[in-house]
Amino acid sequence: MGEIAEETGEPAPNIRPSEPQVRYLARGLDEPGGKLPLFDRDGREIPRKTVEACIAHGWAEPWVANPMKPDWLVCRLTPAGHRVLGRTGRKGAS
Repeated sequence: MGEIAEETGEPAPNIRPSEPQVRYLARGLDEPGGKLPLFDRDGREIPRKTVEACIAHGWAEPWVANPMKPDWLVCRLTPAGHRVLGRTGRKGAS
């Protein structure tokens, strides 16, 4: 987990996200700044292990602290996250 290509420092290209990770990451494609959700479409909290795995692979990054719930990881999609989903750039990045 979290393999890094030595020459670029980017996540290894042969690592692919799992289906739950793809669902999580894809939700950031149309959000301002690539904001990733805290909850799935059914209202359940995204499992922390899914969020942490995406961070470890470089597909997501912690973004802002939530003062109301400091244990929640508010993240956004990274350029590597866009690439692993077959997209480029960061829509609405700030």
